[in-house]
Amino acid sequence: QVQLVESGGGLAQPGGSLRLSCAASGIIFDYYNMGWYRQTPGKQRELVAVIYSGGTTYHANAVKGRFTISRSNAENTVYLQMNSLKPEDTAIYYCNAKPLLLQNEYWGQGTQVTVSS
Repeated sequence: QVQLVESGGGLAQPGGSLRLSCAASGIIFDYYNMGWYRQTPGKQRELVAVIYSGGTTYHANAVKGRFTISRSNAENTVYLQMNSLKPEDTAIYYCNAKPLLLQNEYWGQGTQVTVSS
């Protein structure tokens, strides 16, 4: 059974920081591209960042320079370090796993991030 479990969400002040974690099980983690997406009511789910199997990263323009994605293959975990948080970062954040050679994708249940003063 594939399972992605997010943690680390919560309430932060503007300018503050949060660190999200996504622990994966049931997959050969090393051969998956791992990503973070976010979604707010009335808007499509958008890509925040992705770290590929080989270690290369991509960050959306909206978060570039503030968020950093990383992974620990030994721990089967992907992280999203979020600094300089803004109210517009408020969303449900979802962990995503995609195998290299298949179109299958797996999703976590999401974790709420709220940025407010």
